[in-house]
Amino acid sequence: MAEPGSGGGALAAGGLAAILASTCCLGPLVLITLGVSGAWIGNLTALEPYRPIFIGVALVALFFAGRRIFRPVQACQPGEVCAVPQTRTTYKVLFWVVAALVLVALAFPYVVPLFY
Repeated sequence: MAEPGSGGGALAAGGLAAILASTCCLGPLVLITLGVSGAWIGNLTALEPYRPIFIGVALVALFFAGRRIFRPVQACQPGEVCAVPQTRTTYKVLFWVVAALVLVALAFPYVVPLFY
């Protein structure tokens, strides 16, 4: 997926952890909104105790990805992935998308009660 040292692996780990952190709370709401129903959806709340761990993993992964993605171009060797402008832009966009997912996972349990 990503070359070593490009920050892509940490970015992928952060995204996966953000998705796992939100499955207990946001997952059932998204599934019901899409028309998927069933008693098994209630079992997704079994992941609630692991939510802080997933969020912690996501924040640590974003920290390491951010260090690699937002480093100066001069720190890159010619021919490395981080030296290609298109790749740098793509990683930066993906970084902010994953950061938004982590923010949703953090804020969702506190914001949802305001809507009902």
